[in-house]
Amino acid sequence: MKKIIFFFAVLINLSAFAQSKLLTMDDALVKNRTTLAPENLKQLQFVYNTGDYVYLKKINNEDVWMRGGLKSVGESPFLTLGQLNEKLTSAGYTALKTMPAIQFNKSDEWILNIDGNKVAMNPANGKVNVVIPQYYTGKENAEESSAGYIAYLDNYNLFVAKGMDERNQVTNDGSKDIVYASSVHRDEFGINKGTFWSNNGKLLAFYRMDQSMVTDYPIINWTTRPAKNENIKYPMAGDKSHHVTVGVYNTITKRLLYLKTGEPLEQYLTNIAWSPDDKYVYIAVLNRGQDHMMLNQYDAVTGDFIKTLFEEKDDKYTEPLVPMLFVNNNPGQFIWQSNHDGWNHLYLYDINGNLIKQLTKGKWEVTDVKGFDGTGLNLYYISTEESPITRNLYKLNLKTGAIAKITKSTGVHTVQLNTDGSTVIDSYSSTDIPRKILLYQAKSMDKKEKLLLQASNSLADYALGSMSIFTIKNNTGIDLYCRMFKPTGFDSTKKYPVIVYWYGGPHAQMILNSWNGGAGDYWFQYMAERGYLVFSLDPRGSDNRGKAFEQAIFRHAGEPQMEDMMNGVNYLTSLPFVDKDRMGLFGWSYGGFMTTDFVLNHPGVFKTAVAGGPVMNWQYYEIMYGERYMDSPQENPEGYEATNLIKQAYKLKDKLLLIHGLQDPVVVQENSVNFVKACVDAGVQVDYMIYPGHEHNVLGKDRAHLYQKVTDYFMQNLK
Repeated sequence: MKKIIFFFAVLINLSAFAQSKLLTMDDALVKNRTTLAPENLKQLQFVYNTGDYVYLKKINNEDVWMRGGLKSVGESPFLTLGQLNEKLTSAGYTALKTMPAIQFNKSDEWILNIDGNKVAMNPANGKVNVVIPQYYTGKENAEESSAGYIAYLDNYNLFVAKGMDERNQVTNDGSKDIVYASSVHRDEFGINKGTFWSNNGKLLAFYRMDQSMVTDYPIINWTTRPAKNENIKYPMAGDKSHHVTVGVYNTITKRLLYLKTGEPLEQYLTNIAWSPDDKYVYIAVLNRGQDHMMLNQYDAVTGDFIKTLFEEKDDKYTEPLVPMLFVNNNPGQFIWQSNHDGWNHLYLYDINGNLIKQLTKGKWEVTDVKGFDGTGLNLYYISTEESPITRNLYKLNLKTGAIAKITKSTGVHTVQLNTDGSTVIDSYSSTDIPRKILLYQAKSMDKKEKLLLQASNSLADYALGSMSIFTIKNNTGIDLYCRMFKPTGFDSTKKYPVIVYWYGGPHAQMILNSWNGGAGDYWFQYMAERGYLVFSLDPRGSDNRGKAFEQAIFRHAGEPQMEDMMNGVNYLTSLPFVDKDRMGLFGWSYGGFMTTDFVLNHPGVFKTAVAGGPVMNWQYYEIMYGERYMDSPQENPEGYEATNLIKQAYKLKDKLLLIHGLQDPVVVQENSVNFVKACVDAGVQVDYMIYPGHEHNVLGKDRAHLYQKVTDYFMQNLK
C-alpha cells in the first residue's frame, strides 16, 4: 500500500545526557523561530550589479557587514558601524548606536532608515538623499516611485507628494466605505497592495473600492470599558459584493482618471501591470462566478478600453494570480502563467495576445518566476518538476526552449539571483539538512560553488523521534503524500496513540522535503517525545498537485478530503503499533472545518478532535474564496446544505474542542458560536476556548499557550 520515498532518523548517537533532554512547549513554539531555528546568514543579499554577496556577522559583539564572492576564497569586512557613521556624520546626520538594516541589492545606492527617514546613500561620495521623509513613513500604504514621488493615505484619502514642499491630494471622498490605494477583493487573486507606479515613476495606478453596499460585520474590542463594537466589511457568500475601479493619476499634469472597466460592477480587477512604455495598463478582469477571465488593455491617458488580449474559461473556476511579465529587451512579448492545461505553466504571448508558444509543459507546477538574465533570453523559475515535495531552480531559453536545472541537491531551494542573473545564492534544506547556503554561477549543473553556510542540527541535544515521508494510494489510485513522526525510543512491538494533523484546502501544502518535513514548528516532535505517533497527509484540494487534484473539491468541499483521510486511517490502523482506539484529529482554519466535518460524519474513528478557527457554514464565509470553490448558495444549495456543520451538530459523538480568536476577521466567530449553540440545543457536549485579542491565528507568546491547551486536551482524552 505504501511507497516509501525517504526516511530520516533524527535520533543518532546522542549522549546519555542529550537523550534525556526533551523539548519544552516554549522550545517547540517560540524558540523554534529563534535559538532553535536552523542557523542562517543575517540579511544575506547580493551587492548591486556584482556577483558578490554581503551579510551581517557578529565580530567582537558588533554587527559587521561581510563581503565575499566566487573569486575570493574567504570573506572580508565590508562595512563597520564606525565606517557607516563616518559617512553619516559627514553628511550632517547623527551617528547611529547600532547597525541598521541596509539594502545593497536594489540600486548602486545603499538604502536604509535613519531617524524615521528612508534614505539612499551614495557610497562613493557619501551623499545622502532622503527617499521618504519621516512625515510619510508613518503614513498608511506609503510607496515611493522611481521618479521620487510618494503615494500615501491620510484620513482615508490618497495623496501624492515629492519631498516636503509638493503635496497633492488626489481624492476627497475617502472613508470606511470608500477605500483608496489599498488591497482589495480581500487579498485574493494574488493582490497584496493597492498602488502601482509606472516604470518611469510619474504615473500611479491605484484601486478604489466602494464597499458601502456590503453589510457591516461586528468585531468587539473587549479592551475598552465598556466594550466597543468595531465594524468591518465582510461580504458573505451569495450577498452583495463591493465595487472596484482603477484610477490613474498623472504627477506632471495632476490629472486623475478612471479606467473604463465597465460592468457588471461586481467583478474582480486583478493582476495590474504597466506596459514597458507606460502608455497602457493591463488588468486580468474576472467575473464574479470566477469561471471567465479576460486580460484587458486600457489607455493610461484616456482610460479607454483598447482590447481583450485573450480569455480563459473553466467549467469550475479560473484564478489569475500573477501579472503579465514583459520580456527584458523585448517589449512586444510577455510571459503569462496559467493552469489551463491542468498544471501551472508559462506561456509566451505577443503584445496583441497571440500565443507564440507554451514554454513549460508537464505534470508538474511552476511555483515562482525569479526573472530574466541580463540578455532577456533566459528566464529563471522554480518548479516541482523533480517532485511535488521539492523545489528547484531552472533556466529556460526563450528562443530555443532549452531548459537546464540549476540547483542540484534534493530538497526545497530558495534562491536569489544577482542583477544580471549570472550568479545564484542558493539556500536550501531537506529532511536531513537543516540549511545549506551555496554561491555559484547560473550556467549549468557542473559548476564551481562556494559554501557560505552549513547549519548544524539545532535539535542535536534533544531526544527526538524519527520522521519519515512516504505516499499511500487513495481510492482513485492517486498518490497522497504523508508524514509521520514516531515516538522517541520507538518499539514496534508496542501500541501507540496517534494524533493526525491536516489542512486539506487550496493554497496550502504541508508536507515537503525540507527541514522538519515542512512543519513550521517542533510541536509534532514535542508530542513524539511524549509517546505519540503524529501523522499528516495532503489530501485532494491541497496545492501544487495540478488543477484536477485541487478542483476535486468543487461544489462539495470536504467530501474528497474525507475519502482521502479514510485511506490514511486505513493505513494507520493496518500498522501493528497503532492503537486505533486512541486516535485524535487536529486542524486549523480550513483544517478546522475538515476536522469537524470528519468527526460528525465518521464518528468513532477518532476518540477526540481539536478544530481551530473553523468554517462551520460556508454561507458565513467571504464571497471571493467561498464562491470560487463552492459557487454561490443560490447556485449550489445542495453543496452548502451538505457542508452546513451547524445543522449537523447533533451528530457529534466524539470529544471536540473548538478554538477561536475573538477578533477573527477571516473566519468570523459566528461560525463556532452558532455551532456551540446548536450543540446546546441538541444536548450535545462540546468544549470551547477563545483567545481575546487574536485574529485568525494565535501568534506570539500566546501560541505556546494555545498548543499547551491542545496538548492537554489530547493527553486527557487519549490516556
